[in-house]
Amino acid sequence: MKSSALLTPKLISATLLVGFGVLLLTTIGLVVGGGAEKLDFSDTGPVVRWGQPLIKGLMNLSMAVSIGSLVFAAFALENKSQQLKTVLNLASVASVFWTLTAAANFLLTYLSVSGAAFSFEQSFSEGMWVFATEIELGTSLTLNFLAALTLSVLTLMVSSLVGSVLLAALGLAALVPMALIGHAAGTENHSLAVNALGLHLVGIVIWVGGLFALFSLRGNLRSSEESQSNIAIRYSSLALVSFILVSVSGITSTYTRLDSLSGLISPYGLLLAGKIVALLLLGVFGAIYRKKLLTQLKNSSNFYKLVVLELFIMGCAIGLGTALAKTAPPLSTVGFSEPTPAELLTGEALPPELTLMRLFTENKIDILWLVIGVGAIWFYLAGVRRLRRRGDSWQILRTISWVGGMLLLIYITSGSLNAYQEYLFSVHMVSHMMLTMAVPVLLVPGAPVTLLMRAVDKRTDESRGVREWVLWAVHTRYAQFISHPVVAAVLFASSLVVFYFTPIFEWTTREHLGHQWMIVHFLITGYLFVQALIGVDPGPTKIGYPLRIVMLIAVMAFHAFFGLAIMGGSGLLLADWYGAMGRTWGLAPLEDQQSGGAIAWGIGELPTVALTIIVSVQWYISDRKDAKRLDRASDRTGNQDVENYNEMLANLAGLDQKRKP
Repeated sequence: MKSSALLTPKLISATLLVGFGVLLLTTIGLVVGGGAEKLDFSDTGPVVRWGQPLIKGLMNLSMAVSIGSLVFAAFALENKSQQLKTVLNLASVASVFWTLTAAANFLLTYLSVSGAAFSFEQSFSEGMWVFATEIELGTSLTLNFLAALTLSVLTLMVSSLVGSVLLAALGLAALVPMALIGHAAGTENHSLAVNALGLHLVGIVIWVGGLFALFSLRGNLRSSEESQSNIAIRYSSLALVSFILVSVSGITSTYTRLDSLSGLISPYGLLLAGKIVALLLLGVFGAIYRKKLLTQLKNSSNFYKLVVLELFIMGCAIGLGTALAKTAPPLSTVGFSEPTPAELLTGEALPPELTLMRLFTENKIDILWLVIGVGAIWFYLAGVRRLRRRGDSWQILRTISWVGGMLLLIYITSGSLNAYQEYLFSVHMVSHMMLTMAVPVLLVPGAPVTLLMRAVDKRTDESRGVREWVLWAVHTRYAQFISHPVVAAVLFASSLVVFYFTPIFEWTTREHLGHQWMIVHFLITGYLFVQALIGVDPGPTKIGYPLRIVMLIAVMAFHAFFGLAIMGGSGLLLADWYGAMGRTWGLAPLEDQQSGGAIAWGIGELPTVALTIIVSVQWYISDRKDAKRLDRASDRTGNQDVENYNEMLANLAGLDQKRKP
């Protein structure tokens, strides 16, 4: 890596300015919020009290630059180009700083939570090892450090867009441990807070890192106004999505941390107001970009001056966010009460008895899947609208099917099913079966990949947008393998046994990350199976319709046997969870579990019938098309095929006559 080609004086100056903004606003936030005040017991001294949040602020900045620049490179730049090399160099340098600050943050955090003094004694190193391997906070910080170290090495080894997108995925995955230990993760609405913080981190790193990457290309883009405009517009698209993510997640986090509007006049509320002001200013910058500067980049100096100012405001926002993490939110005045068994297990109070009315009125918002569902509907409708503006057609039934599937997904993840699935095995089973069977049956006919191919223009340069990356992912060997009809059927059927009769079930029930993995897994396995049966999107070679019917019957029979096994079970699968909730309403835990088995057996019938009908209709249509094609071919040859067939029959008859004695 040639650092001299990257670390230009202007980039160094801009980086120092942003770093100054981070440190300045972190310091001010600590003073206002009291996050660095001396503790009454086990005080670790001013170096740790002030140093840990300041170092964490710099770590957050370098992490954002590293990950965001990789996302920007994968989405906006051409393969094997000089601009790509420059941004990968930026990501490498940022990853090195991320590694150093992550190591320092780990050490200072350990000193802060343990109250120990730094030493070179064996007991100190043993305590750090326990913190890193057995304590959730320490484990998450260790994973963050390892991710930074890995990226700092791998960014020196890649020079292609495929390598960039894989490293970007690794970097985004490194945000998961940070969301799990974030300042909102310990609130009453734990799952909502964690997902909101995760979305917030994703939006921030893409926004900040992308803008840093854009600024680092200043010298490389001046020679081509068209290239400069294209890359800036692509960044603007990323920034718009990031702005939406940050806004939605910020509102959600505020809801989880403040139980009343009076909390806005607290020190925590003042810091929060500062972040809101910074977000609004950044939104104004985004509007200026999209309406004026992106199409008029002849005077690029004005554009990059505005970029520097925006970077400084971003640094201030990161500083305020770091200080907020050290500031206690205003506490509720409600008195303390002994936690119930349900609160000890789930962190939340037991919901009221499930009734038919509450099946439609109760809810537990999952902001992650709500954003995914609403976003998927919006982008799908935008694609259909673009086709119609162009004069192309798109079946209304496909649109209805896709929108219906996403609305059902939102209901499953944010409605009453999500509110009760932790307390009732039967409700959990309803959610499972709908995720893996009902939702895919609606989504697959929507043909999203086909719509994407038709609605989004193909890029004319060597860069890759959403269209190109989706097609690349669909045609990778891994995707071709898991989407093969036989493999998809095996994954779909075996997931039931592997999930419920191994420790995976307990992990997905007790851990937030496990629950999210469960949703993803069931959706993917169900989607792949349904796609193999009735899908029209690009994929492996389709098997014949008779084999599809056989495969469908075999898999559904396996589902029935699984349901019967659960129905006939005499012991609880998770006795220390479903049997320890302290419910005073509803069926007994074992009876409820047996009801879940009946649901697994019976709820699959409707999707099975729907799939059977669809496959049969497709089979009938395919046969009619083949018959019409053969008729047209026969007409073009003057019924020569019929004459050939009759001649063949005559020859066979003649052979039979000769063989007779």
